[in-house]
Amino acid sequence: MDGSSYYLPAVAMAAVLAVKYPSLRRSWRDPLLRSVCWVLALTGLVFFFAAPPTISEVNDLLGVTNVSAPLVYCLLSAFSAACLVLIVNWRGGPPEATRRTSRRWITGYGVVIVALVVLFALGDTPVERLRDFDTYYADEPFVREMIVLYLGALAVAGVAMNVMCGRWALQVRGRLRAGLLVIVAGYVCNIAYLTAKFTALVAHWNGGNLDHLSSDVAPVLASAGAQISAVGFCLPLACQRAGDTWSTWCTYRRLGPLWRELAPVSPYAGRTARMPWWSPAELQVTQRESDIHDGLLSLHPYFDTGLRARAHAAALATGSDPVQARAEADAAMVAAAVRARAADPGGSRIASPQPTGPAEGPRDLVRVSVALRRSPVVAAVRT
Repeated sequence: MDGSSYYLPAVAMAAVLAVKYPSLRRSWRDPLLRSVCWVLALTGLVFFFAAPPTISEVNDLLGVTNVSAPLVYCLLSAFSAACLVLIVNWRGGPPEATRRTSRRWITGYGVVIVALVVLFALGDTPVERLRDFDTYYADEPFVREMIVLYLGALAVAGVAMNVMCGRWALQVRGRLRAGLLVIVAGYVCNIAYLTAKFTALVAHWNGGNLDHLSSDVAPVLASAGAQISAVGFCLPLACQRAGDTWSTWCTYRRLGPLWRELAPVSPYAGRTARMPWWSPAELQVTQRESDIHDGLLSLHPYFDTGLRARAHAAALATGSDPVQARAEADAAMVAAAVRARAADPGGSRIASPQPTGPAEGPRDLVRVSVALRRSPVVAAVRT
């Protein structure tokens, strides 16, 4: 793998993290969101600092031969802890138990990171190795233990992730199950990476030479595993976000008939700055609902409660349930009020005092809007 094979995934992780940053800033106290961002950030850092050009630059910058090796191993250990903490928070449970389990994983891998640094400091690595550090120094005291320790820590994380995600996937359905199975597939690649590494080390200790498994095959497996796992973590969240956005745009579209019905009588029609089409769906819906409420308020003097009662009875008679009948009655009253307002261009009824009717509950604007277009009761009132 050349440098671009490492830098492209790092840039991709940075882009995803940049997209998540506004949500993180608004909801920093959300442990699940923090865990997702930590996983994305550490994935990008691992790819960036594991690239051979970066390894050489870091060694030269810090003036310590092969210092990039423990740095990458520490980042891998931190990444493993972040993934485990993410799964713990994602699955949920009693808050105190979740925090306790998360602290245990963080503490355990924190100890591993400290031990990696100490073992590297005690060892001797005078010759810079950019691609085959593990097998080249497989016999060096303390460095050998450092290599085995970081591989063992990754193996523990891989097995734990597969067990937790596999068990959870058997209990859920839909996009969450799909995401968990993708994570399992990613960690299968990680286990294959560890197998290649350990095979090369064992062969070296027994006088063989399978160094290519460590220097050529293992990095490809690690890259594939990390990227697949990242997709698995993001898939359910991205699908949920896409589903929420689609639902919001559907609400916006379904409010269209009512919004267009009230547009000619809205007191602010044509005088308010419209949102650009690329504005978030939530803001677009809020703007449309605000316009509708303004229009309904301006029509209040023209509402005919007697007509509404007759329309309600007619809707019930045609088989509508009570909730739908109420929406059809409101839609019929709105349609009649719009016609009454158009017939009173001077607004004489607005200027005159109006009797106060009984208090009404909130209207289901989406149901009212759909009834304006589809209800035969509304069509009868229009004619």
